[in-house]
Amino acid sequence: MAIASAVVLVPFGLLFFLSGLIVNLFQVICFVLIRPLSKNTYRKINRVVAELLWLQLVWLIDWWAHVKIQLYMDSEEFKLMGKEHALLIANHRSDIDWLVGWVLAQRSGCLGSALAVMKKSSKFLPVIGWSMWFSEYVFLERSWAKDENTLKSGLQRLNDFPRPFWLALFVEGTRFTKAKLLAAQEYAASTGLPIPRNVLIPRTKGFVSAVSNMRSFVPAIYDATVTVPKNQPSPTMLRILRGQPSVIHVHIKRRLMKELPETDDGVAQWCKDVFVAKA
Repeated sequence: MAIASAVVLVPFGLLFFLSGLIVNLFQVICFVLIRPLSKNTYRKINRVVAELLWLQLVWLIDWWAHVKIQLYMDSEEFKLMGKEHALLIANHRSDIDWLVGWVLAQRSGCLGSALAVMKKSSKFLPVIGWSMWFSEYVFLERSWAKDENTLKSGLQRLNDFPRPFWLALFVEGTRFTKAKLLAAQEYAASTGLPIPRNVLIPRTKGFVSAVSNMRSFVPAIYDATVTVPKNQPSPTMLRILRGQPSVIHVHIKRRLMKELPETDDGVAQWCKDVFVAKA
């Protein structure tokens, strides 16, 4: 199995890296020559070239590893996916959650305009990180004193985005582990909060800022809950590279932005209540 995986993954890795560098070079040229003249034209071109790169990774999870991503959502709400701007909030279950989001975005026809709030270090990754930067992902340092203005400007920059986009935000702020869950449970018990069982306690400052700055041009919030059936192995990047399958369930509820509270404290409490329901 290891030899078979290597026979496929080594050529794939070389193809992805080389094609990615070509995409990055093209993005640089478009950024320098086209964006100053027409930001919308640049964005439309970048959407296409970024999608060509991301599709290779979608293939990796969808066709190579045969990871089954099962979406549960109201049928009428599903028809709107990929046709409207949306803020997507989700629990951070594994190190491939971003890939799961890309698979869903590809199925909805908006892979090239699927964005996310990421760690600042991510943008320095060759090929992937560079392409994310050109695609207007928002990169934070995990220090609110430094990140507040960065997040605000990154969100407001999307006001005139020419195509329907998703902006993914993992409001827990970190990936779920048993140790982090135990710490969250201890904190909840000491402060009188509901005890979480399957998710962490959300950090609401980023979400409040997102709602405040996007309320006027983003009509919906996609409230996603990612779970793995108990009889299935937890998906990881290593398992995907080995071609090992798994099953992931994603439950999404579409919530109207206009129905959220008007105050920052109210929005923060709304976010906490949503995660209590996930717990």
